[in-house]
Amino acid sequence: MNFTRWSARLPGTQRRAAARGTEGAVPAARGEYGPRPDHPADAAADVPAGVPALEDFTVREIVGRLPGLVALVYGPEHRIAYVNDAYAAAFGPRPAGATVAATCPEAEELGLLPLLDQVLRSGKPRTVKSRRTQDGGSYTVTCLPVDSPHLADGGVLVHAADVTDHAEAAERLRASERRHRETAVTLQRSLLPQELEQPDDLRIAATYQPGGTDAAVGGDWYDVITLGAGRTALVIGDVMGRGVRAAAVMGQLRTAVRAYARLDLPPHEVLQLLDGLAAEIDASQIATCVYAIHDPNEGKLVYASAGHLPILVRDEDGTVRRAEDPTGPPLGTGGWLHTSGTIALPPGSTAVLYTDGLVERRREDIDEGVAALERALSGATGTPQVVCDRLLRSLGVTAEHDDDVAVLVLQHPARKGPDAELFHNAALELLGGVEAAPRARAFASGVLASWRFPVELRDLGVLATSELVANSLQHGTPPMRLRLRRTDRRLIIEVTDGDDHLPRRRRAETEDEAGRGISIIATIASSWGSRRTPGGGKAVWCEFALPDTP
Repeated sequence: MNFTRWSARLPGTQRRAAARGTEGAVPAARGEYGPRPDHPADAAADVPAGVPALEDFTVREIVGRLPGLVALVYGPEHRIAYVNDAYAAAFGPRPAGATVAATCPEAEELGLLPLLDQVLRSGKPRTVKSRRTQDGGSYTVTCLPVDSPHLADGGVLVHAADVTDHAEAAERLRASERRHRETAVTLQRSLLPQELEQPDDLRIAATYQPGGTDAAVGGDWYDVITLGAGRTALVIGDVMGRGVRAAAVMGQLRTAVRAYARLDLPPHEVLQLLDGLAAEIDASQIATCVYAIHDPNEGKLVYASAGHLPILVRDEDGTVRRAEDPTGPPLGTGGWLHTSGTIALPPGSTAVLYTDGLVERRREDIDEGVAALERALSGATGTPQVVCDRLLRSLGVTAEHDDDVAVLVLQHPARKGPDAELFHNAALELLGGVEAAPRARAFASGVLASWRFPVELRDLGVLATSELVANSLQHGTPPMRLRLRRTDRRLIIEVTDGDDHLPRRRRAETEDEAGRGISIIATIASSWGSRRTPGGGKAVWCEFALPDTP
């Protein structure tokens, strides 16, 4: 700022200051402003008589009464020429001629010394906002260059505005936002699985990374649900809102998915139920979700998507495939019939389910982010947790990321050697008739003996096979099939037929000749269940936990 020109805006300042003999007044301009080109007559001529003109006041009088803190320093050592009353009230009087560095500790606290150097050297104003002093005050300081013939080496006019109240209010707001965010993160983490279920046939890891301190926490979530008979449901979703409300909606959706999964419905039917529930929970909250089921006997994922990003699968040779259609609209929109799709998951492959925080970037199309994830996945090897970590690093996700990220990685391991000996499958087509039950018992006995099960477990397996087959023969229709499967942890027996009527456990009366089969199975097996199969029909299964691995 040119102090000479600024003071000249008060016409007659120098003349009146000299007339009054005001000691220490800031030097004024040598000349006064004349009529401006666009105002041929002097504006003062229009001022009514008796009204004081600006030229009746000195710069010192005006600056001295400003509520803002004002100081004038000069020379390369920044010696004090003047401080006004507000400055003296805030920091104490300052002797004229003393250096700022020696007598103004507040200048160091506010970081003004390098700022004064910059302004004096560059001739350009500089401002620092909301700097705090040791006594707790906060100030916004502007330093303006002063060009005056009375200051041979130049000077700087310092103006400080007390913004303590604003700074304290902003800090209270930030503290409130931090508490709100911490509450949302705590709620979010408490609603996510504390420990992932680990199926026999898959290796699974997941990670959740909340957004940075400046990002609101969203409603990203994932889950792994064992369905029985070796089948596993895998879920990932994203509630598009922010904060505690989004986390609460996420928790309700996750609980609902687990409940619907227990019905052992196809993926599209689960999403159909979830769609209606989402609209009831909060119609203003938009959520996306992928629900997939893995069946080790089929070697594929059956999935349905409600507006979510595609599943990616990496084959053993590094080729990455993308699950495309079918994809429906987000949950809660209603009026859409979801459908299920499939993607192969052969031994040795890795599948990745993720939320948009992993691949979405500002000023970048989301397809570019998915393509970057595909490239990162093609070279990602190791355990599922290692793959999770590598994908986060490759996509640049840090603690200060601007959005939540959830990633679920599952691997279908290619088992070889002794490990492969713990996994076996055997199946028998049942043609019906009186010979079906004896054939099934003989088949089960031979298979279980070849798998070197203890006699007690072998007898229980044959009994369960007999009851399941008898139930199918009595209540089902062809085609019928018996399947035996062993893993490193359990024996699974399953019978399928063409009738879609699901059995239920009931209490048989003393005189009843039937109705005890399912009760017997529920008594001797670790767990049992039933489900409808695609294309009609049903599957009834039971499991036995293995006491020890041979």
